Amino acid sequence: MRIPRIYTPMALAEGSSVELDPSASNHVGKVLRMKPGQQLTLFNGNGTDYTGHISEVTKKHVSVSVIAAREVNTESPLKVHIGQVISRGDRMDYMIQKSTELGATEITPLTSERCEVKLKGDREEKRVKQWQQIAISAAEQCGRAVVPIIHPISPLDEWVNNKPEETLRLVLHHRTTQQIADIEKPHSVRLLVGPEGGLTESEIERAIGCQFIASTFGPRVFRTETAPVAVLSVLQWLWGDFNP
Repeated sequence: MRIPRIYTPMALAEGSSVELDPSASNHVGKVLRMKPGQQLTLFNGNGTDYTGHISEVTKKHVSVSVIAAREVNTESPLKVHIGQVISRGDRMDYMIQKSTELGATEITPLTSERCEVKLKGDREEKRVKQWQQIAISAAEQCGRAVVPIIHPISPLDEWVNNKPEETLRLVLHHRTTQQIADIEKPHSVRLLVGPEGGLTESEIERAIGCQFIASTFGPRVFRTETAPVAVLSVLQWLWGDFNP
């Protein structure tokens, strides 16, 4: 039987006892129906997995005794920050889930001229928390001990104007001839992905003016939820840990 991996925001250390938060307690106690004495793995995003045994299960609470710590080597050496214009339906959920599995380290939801999703106030805060939980669940499943950061929603112009040093900046644009495979290996990448209707010409020009390189994967146009998955796979093969 596979040992479940459970995220907790609590501090973890060998010999400590931890009470899981309500969501994790419900998953362990009611969904998985685990009992005292059974083993699970905890992580809190610091890059370490912690082996533990369940010490107590009640209707609302699950306590775990932490037995040992183990460093996890599942992080790619390539750091990728995705700026993704918000899309409709569950497309963003899919993108965040798969980008987490593929090793993205940060994701910023963006608004743009053709963005059809309008979120404000409590709705915006609730949606960002939902996306962060999706990243947590994906990290639990795929074995990552570091959870990607889901940043607050940002205007596209503001995000592209942020210029971290030593970072390759890419904007997907199918009407260009620059192939990603021809670019020199970077330490980190900022990847800009447009909405369903694509980025406008002025948005692409603004990105290029902020040192983004317009890049293509060939003649076909990807859907907004497909593009980051395809790009991350190629980036991890070229410069990450898919082809060591």
